[in-house]
Amino acid sequence: MKTKSSLLVLIACLLARCGTPRTDVTPSIQFTKVPAAVEGGPNRLEPIEGRVAGARDGQRIVLYARSGGWWVQPLANEPFTSIQSDRTWRNSTHLGTEYAALLVAADYRPPARADALPSPGGSVIAVATAKGEGAAEAPARKLTFSGYEWQIRQVPSDRGGANEYDPANAWTDESGALHLRIAGTPGRWTSAEVILTRSLGYGTYSFVVRDVAHLEPAVAFGMFTWDDLGVEQNHREVGVEISRWGDPANQNAQYVIQPYYVAANVARFSAPAGRLTHSFRWEPGRVSFKSVIGALGKGAARIVAQHVLTSGVPTPGTESIRINLYVFGHATVRLKNGAEVVIEKFEYLP
Repeated sequence: MKTKSSLLVLIACLLARCGTPRTDVTPSIQFTKVPAAVEGGPNRLEPIEGRVAGARDGQRIVLYARSGGWWVQPLANEPFTSIQSDRTWRNSTHLGTEYAALLVAADYRPPARADALPSPGGSVIAVATAKGEGAAEAPARKLTFSGYEWQIRQVPSDRGGANEYDPANAWTDESGALHLRIAGTPGRWTSAEVILTRSLGYGTYSFVVRDVAHLEPAVAFGMFTWDDLGVEQNHREVGVEISRWGDPANQNAQYVIQPYYVAANVARFSAPAGRLTHSFRWEPGRVSFKSVIGALGKGAARIVAQHVLTSGVPTPGTESIRINLYVFGHATVRLKNGAEVVIEKFEYLP
């Protein structure tokens, strides 16, 4: 009986050992599925997969995609990818030209963005990178406006409904003014957007805009902050929007902090014809909006509207200013003609 019991114990130990990851294997990461090489791409998610060797209990994967810098994936508030019992891992990622996977300890706190990947050591157990599949798409097009560099959107967006964006719809003229247009034909419109390539944080943002009172009800024109990684704070969206949202009876402008469906987050007003300066001062716990007739620094200006919003004010993160002109796809009155707006100047003051 003693021999039989010893044999059973030995078999149990062997079986238990077979189910335990080996600790004498050098930790490493392998990619088994890599997305395409694309410069940027905040509106596209693709699967990414791989496996690890030598991982211990409690360790996890952190994914990054490279687009300029390295951005944690799939979201800043969801930076960890679990390792399955068969030592594989899988998740989704925004697109980039290169991808990285880090095997990290449970106490590791990954930065949302980094200029360079960390080297193995401490809480970073292993690091692996892989080039995106295929040839990289054309690099992002950029322009200079009001002394700042802006990226021109060239990928689709679901903002206000499905919209295609054409880089040809954004340019600056001889005077330095920024032009955005909606071009095409009914049912085949293309929109425009430019994105500031740096984050500015708290401060005053001002936009001098030529007459936009003529825009059709289905056109939306926005000047706002946006953070691709700031999901937990409604993408840190704060701004001024010029649109009747498809209803001719609506006032044509609003100040907003997202989410817009919270009544305390929106203040509607009527923007008259002519040149206007729209501005908002973003500071802890409040955003002060103002719209005046005329351009910046042209003496005393008549105030068209002003309002202070204090509900849901975001804190700074990796947001940047965006200016866009697009078709509101849920409009009851459809767009009949194209549109163009001219922004003469953008100014930021800390």
